[in-house]
Amino acid sequence: MKYLLMIHAEEAAFERLSETDQQRMMAEYRQLREQLKAQGNYLDGSRLHPVSSATIVRVREGKRVVTDGPFAETREQLGGYFLVEARDLEEAVGIAARMPGAVHGAIEVRPLAESPAPAP
Repeated sequence: MKYLLMIHAEEAAFERLSETDQQRMMAEYRQLREQLKAQGNYLDGSRLHPVSSATIVRVREGKRVVTDGPFAETREQLGGYFLVEARDLEEAVGIAARMPGAVHGAIEVRPLAESPAPAP
């Protein structure tokens, strides 16, 4: 089953880290990604640009409404994700616990609602 592991953290906290600590954390993510690839768990992932670069799109009464940034103020922001293949939730949670972001923020683990393949 596929799981999306969403990395939530306070953006400002990462920016307060020294350059050395930032590089070390990113190296830990790269190392974990390579380990998960070797085990056949890693499917995709990416770090996201800061929340200040976000654009929100809604359609209300048939009209497109576009606003800058997030609509709700939150302490933690979505900063990136891993898409993994795991046997079950327990394995996905185990992978999430290995992510560096779990130490400073939170990892949201959510199974993908995959549609069955269409009949030929």
